Amino acid sequence: MNHTGIERIQAAFARAQAEGRAAFMPYQMLGHPTLGASPRIIQALAAAGADLFELGLPFSDPLADGPVIQAAGQRALANGATVERCLALVAELRAAIPAIPFCLMGYINPLLAYGLARFVADAAAAGADGLIVPDLPPDEPEAEELSALCRRHGLATVFLLAPTSTAERIRLGVARSQGFVYLVSVAGITGARERLPDDLAAFVQRARAEAQRQSPSRPLYLAVGFGISTPALSAQVAQIADGVIVGSALVKLAERSGADPAPAVASFAAELAQAARRSPYRHGQETGLS
Repeated sequence: MNHTGIERIQAAFARAQAEGRAAFMPYQMLGHPTLGASPRIIQALAAAGADLFELGLPFSDPLADGPVIQAAGQRALANGATVERCLALVAELRAAIPAIPFCLMGYINPLLAYGLARFVADAAAAGADGLIVPDLPPDEPEAEELSALCRRHGLATVFLLAPTSTAERIRLGVARSQGFVYLVSVAGITGARERLPDDLAAFVQRARAEAQRQSPSRPLYLAVGFGISTPALSAQVAQIADGVIVGSALVKLAERSGADPAPAVASFAAELAQAARRSPYRHGQETGLS
């Protein structure tokens, strides 16, 4: 039976929740550190416990990314990782990893240059399940267009919300997201941090209350990213959210682990995934960070 990307994403979160844990979602830049190593790393992450993937499309001006992911994007571009080549990598990965959802993370300008309708159709054909566009707020006209295109092809649109988001922005972000909402832990760029903000639990609860208000019978899942760099931080996020997203720490390790970085990246990812099994959030249970 064929499922839509939205259904596959929902099923991944539901499966993790049924197992009493938060879903683990690693990020990798497609084409980094090399075109050959990139799929090997992603396959190793799948074996290490990834529930979903966030797969980055490199862009020359990534406003939401910190220095580690910016450098990874530049290296991927230098390696020849065009949008077309990245979609071909996604198709190769889908054949090798049939069961784990892929969410593509790409900036709006390359998608517009490629053609939004063409991109969404090609991404779905390659095996993508969702699309995250960090520089496209949910209240922009293109957001409505993109959401409609994604619905037509069964892809989830996932919008980012930050601790500074207004009540109206949270309402729209929840309304226009499918599968899950991407909650940014801090107002700023990606990058490893030593601790999480004190008000993160309150922010997650605000978003959850809105999700439950809009759809009481089937609320959206909430995943937290930006700054999660250690198993301890992964465990903390698992106390309050449905998913843990880790990017810069894994990308940096891929950059620094020699000609075959997959084993080192997978080993660290396994620690992060295991940490996400500690004291996970339960719907109806309010939990604070400690």
